[in-house]
Amino acid sequence: MKIKKRIVKNFFIQYFLAFLTFLYILFVRYTSKIIKKNNNVPKEFWINNKPFILAFWHSQLMMISYCWESDKKINIIASNHSDGRFGAIVGKFFNLKNIPSSKDILVARKIYQIIKNNEYIGITPDGPRGPKKKVSNGIIKIAKSLNIPIIPCGFWSSKNKQLNSWDSFLITLPFARCSFVWAKPIYIKKNISDKEILKYQKILENEINNCILKAKENIFV
Repeated sequence: MKIKKRIVKNFFIQYFLAFLTFLYILFVRYTSKIIKKNNNVPKEFWINNKPFILAFWHSQLMMISYCWESDKKINIIASNHSDGRFGAIVGKFFNLKNIPSSKDILVARKIYQIIKNNEYIGITPDGPRGPKKKVSNGIIKIAKSLNIPIIPCGFWSSKNKQLNSWDSFLITLPFARCSFVWAKPIYIKKNISDKEILKYQKILENEINNCILKAKENIFV
């Protein structure tokens, strides 16, 4: 078992597997139809060069790059775990930048610099290890400290398979109808109590789930 883990964690093998994953996602994209709803919400920020935090569940990482229509890349905050590193390699094929999650002050400075340059951050608020579909307080605190809004986004596809993983990772199959739904920006006040942070966590959780429900409705219209 240890040998198997070492093989999977080997950089060259990870890169090869990531490339195969990239080819599969491309195949899914070009054999599927993608519908986007409320795209005017992020578009206003893209046009006016204003930063925001994209929020989506960890299970929906596979297709997330296809919700994006800005020349500026998404800077995804990801785990330092092997799964996060693998996702980062896949992301590079789609021009997604990766920021390893850490409490290190250098990472905090990097995030601050990204926002200062009017770029964008992507966060899976239930990652890196769950519980699934539950918003941690980290994203609320980041939005609060940086004084930028969070914009929730949900995705669903007509043909998919959910893995038996902690997050029930969604694998979209080829020849599917896919839908992205954006919600309105959520602005976090600067001076909020711990109780209010919990309130915003619940608001964001509900908004992402509502976006997914609407995405499911769209693909069957």
